[in-house]
Amino acid sequence: MKNVHLKTLLITIIINFVSCKAQQTVPLNTFLDDIPANAHVKDLNNELNPYIGIYKASYLGKEITLYITKVDDRLEERSNKNFYRDALVIKYIVKNSSGIVLQDTQNNANLNIELFSTRIRSYDNSVIFYYSGTNCGVGWGNVFLKKINATQISWLYEPDDLMILPGQCPGNPDLTIYLPETENPLIFTKQ
Repeated sequence: MKNVHLKTLLITIIINFVSCKAQQTVPLNTFLDDIPANAHVKDLNNELNPYIGIYKASYLGKEITLYITKVDDRLEERSNKNFYRDALVIKYIVKNSSGIVLQDTQNNANLNIELFSTRIRSYDNSVIFYYSGTNCGVGWGNVFLKKINATQISWLYEPDDLMILPGQCPGNPDLTIYLPETENPLIFTKQ
């Protein structure tokens, strides 16, 4: 009986050792094809930390507030592999000139709108974010944030096109994109 327990314990220890060794840590800007399955893409040089905070800007009569936080080991699910990435996550509130909230992802956890960092461009030190779009994915695309100084970041949103025909978007029919799309970068100020 002791032999059975000893063998079970030994097998458990070996499995745990092998599985721990299989979870590799790679730097933040590792190319997607070079990230092993179940790896941890880590912000080893704290490159994301300067962006953390609350930022505000006004554009076309709207006030936009960004809440930028850092999440360690955010699960990335891809068709060919899953891995974990340290990422910045943006929640936001957009208000009109009367102070009425047009869109709020800060306080509504059920809203299926995601805005998270995917990498840092080393040639201009900007962080690239994936934006899932508003209802039914309308406006999905990329947001580029660049640190200007200790209190300001620039914002550039590049939506991809997505055509939605009437009836294709069940539930909330509001297909408005509330994030600011500008020709030139929009400056946000840290609060």
